[in-house]
Amino acid sequence: MLDWLKNINKEYPEFWKTYLSKFEKKSTRFVVLSTETSGLNPVKDVILSIGSFAVIDNSIVIGDSFEAVLLQYKFLHDNGLSNEFLVESKIKKLGEAEAIKLLIEYLGNSTLVGHHIDFDVEMINAALERLDCGRLKNEALDVDIMHRKLHDINDKQFSLDELCTVYNISKSDRNSSAEDAYKTSLLFLKLKSKLGIK
Repeated sequence: MLDWLKNINKEYPEFWKTYLSKFEKKSTRFVVLSTETSGLNPVKDVILSIGSFAVIDNSIVIGDSFEAVLLQYKFLHDNGLSNEFLVESKIKKLGEAEAIKLLIEYLGNSTLVGHHIDFDVEMINAALERLDCGRLKNEALDVDIMHRKLHDINDKQFSLDELCTVYNISKSDRNSSAEDAYKTSLLFLKLKSKLGIK
């Protein structure tokens, strides 16, 4: 049978159907997202942790956040990688399927924001594919692209630390997806204001 015909009749998981139903109206909520991954290949690598904060009405809503460490023992074992990160983290640890399901419920129809957000989206899409779901439908904004648009720069990409330096956002010694999501949220608020994004 043709692939597209199989997809038309595909029975998606309930959480995915609920997610798809949320796109009838536009959201005013932004979700700033950061993932920590085992590498840069969405096909071969996996998400190790996710951190995110909602931004509503020009404020970071700390109580509206999502953070998870994903248990990827099989991947780490098969690739000879240490699970020291998993053991040390005090954050709730979830299997990939449960973490992605909870993330999708958290995201809803929000506009996603991140630093090089296309990569995070591709990593989440790869995890969704393993759950027999479709791809994310959320609109996305990238703080690096926003910065370059503001200053008319076409020939350079900026790291998160470089952007934090430009916009006087203090860097922390802690390196986690939640910390990166928080710094990105602060950057987004500054760029959103300068670019006049509502």
